[in-house]
Amino acid sequence: MKKWLIPLIVIGVIIYTGYNWAISGFYNTAVEYQENAKTTWSNVESSYQRRNDLIGNLVKTVQGAADFEKSTLTDVINARAKATSVNIDASNLTPENMAQFQKAQSGLSGALSKLLVSVERYPDLKANRNFLELQSQLEGTENRIKISRDRYNQSVNIYSKHIKKFPGSLLAGLFNFDDMARYKADPGSEKAPDVSFDFNNKK
Repeated sequence: MKKWLIPLIVIGVIIYTGYNWAISGFYNTAVEYQENAKTTWSNVESSYQRRNDLIGNLVKTVQGAADFEKSTLTDVINARAKATSVNIDASNLTPENMAQFQKAQSGLSGALSKLLVSVERYPDLKANRNFLELQSQLEGTENRIKISRDRYNQSVNIYSKHIKKFPGSLLAGLFNFDDMARYKADPGSEKAPDVSFDFNNKK
């Protein structure tokens, strides 16, 4: 074998090994982590959709109460419509889109909290079996939302570490693997909205 071929063979082996690592070691793993994060985001949206559906049923129940504050109901209806209209495609989870989504959901949470406080002044509603069941389901759904958001952030964290750690950071741009936005807690939302009532408190 000619001596000048040896360096070429060595270089070829290095390039081939590097290519295999880039495809198998980085690219395929990045795709897996990214898809996992997208799936967990779908679960977040599903949990919020369940809440929107429950709130719709809650509004119908409250509308049947005599003399209930129409402005409070209107606020919930409008906030629900806005929250329902704001969706994010899993492939476009940018900080801007995430902020818009969070703002809409936060607005609905605030309107819902006001409605539930107002219900305290309506004994018939507080004793309504359908209302009690919806209130219980809403409470459970708020917890599911928190769990779904936490799992989404965990998935994004795994993906982000993979594309930002060296030497993966050198290949992320080449393969168009962009960072995914995390779900940030709204100010004052360290705990789920209180959708419980003290039914032993007679007013």
